[in-house]
Amino acid sequence: MLKVGLVGFGFMGRMNFDHYVKLNEDGYPITLKAVCDPRIEELKGQKASGNMSTAREVYNLSAYHLYRDLEDMLAGEELDAVSLAVPTYLHAEMACSLMERGYHVFCEKPMARHSAEAVKMAETAARTGKKLMVGHCLRFWPAYEYLKETIDSGKFGQVTAGYFYRGSGAPKGWLVNEELSGGCMMDMHVHDTDMIQYLFGKPEKVSALGRNVLPGSGYDIVSSHYYYKDGKVINAQADWTLEGDFGFYMGYRVNFERGNLVFDGSQVKVNPNSQPGFTAYLSPHTGYYRELVYFLDAVLQDKPVSVCTPESTAQSIEIIEAEMESARHDGAWVTLF
Repeated sequence: MLKVGLVGFGFMGRMNFDHYVKLNEDGYPITLKAVCDPRIEELKGQKASGNMSTAREVYNLSAYHLYRDLEDMLAGEELDAVSLAVPTYLHAEMACSLMERGYHVFCEKPMARHSAEAVKMAETAARTGKKLMVGHCLRFWPAYEYLKETIDSGKFGQVTAGYFYRGSGAPKGWLVNEELSGGCMMDMHVHDTDMIQYLFGKPEKVSALGRNVLPGSGYDIVSSHYYYKDGKVINAQADWTLEGDFGFYMGYRVNFERGNLVFDGSQVKVNPNSQPGFTAYLSPHTGYYRELVYFLDAVLQDKPVSVCTPESTAQSIEIIEAEMESARHDGAWVTLF
């Protein structure tokens, strides 16, 4: 039985919690032993807001050992792996320290606040032999997995263009402090930048336009272009200033030589050029569930983390930093090679 500790009990901590509970209910050989957060006594009786709904509003944590301090949790528990759902600026130091002490680590995205920290995390994982996986859930989200399978199969020929989008209302707290979170580009837009890199490889150069709306939050609205030598036109946009009843949306439209795929946030419509379109069958499990299954399988079976390698997710932070540099220079192309 794999013993796991969870650090952080905000929105993504609760999302992790929900899926560990679901995995246990599904007979998966893991047990969530402890939850750690400096504000755990306060948070366990509060709702946590985010882009998607958590499984419950108020959590009964009586079955778990609760800690306010990470060191106390590590001293009081015999754990195999730790899930980090803490603010971005804490990721690198915590993850590296845990791996140095023999723990496998699942770390929420973005990997780190700066690419140099992300590289250090990848190097620490390689040196210690511990599993490190960053929660880039789109790599495991059924609609995006279907897109990758379609690209890799070549069934509709080469990609000619792609558009990726996500938007929501503004988050709160440390997330709207650019120094701590990197703003919308590092926290929200990184999902699509990472997916573009995963699907098509590292772009040669990037160009981005960004706008600040919320004081101190960095770029809240962004539109980025990614240059590839084969000429495909790839763009990703993000906006976390969509208030009112907008809610949350993510989607894509990808054109191929012989068809196109459109994801509207709920279903994927496949539109071949020469025959009627159809709706793709997708797994009912979210990427949150499936990424944890993948990570835990890697630990339990001692398999490499190949779908979401630390080196690859560190590269996504490098690309985001290039996009930020471009935005600071009114969309000038920034070379990555």
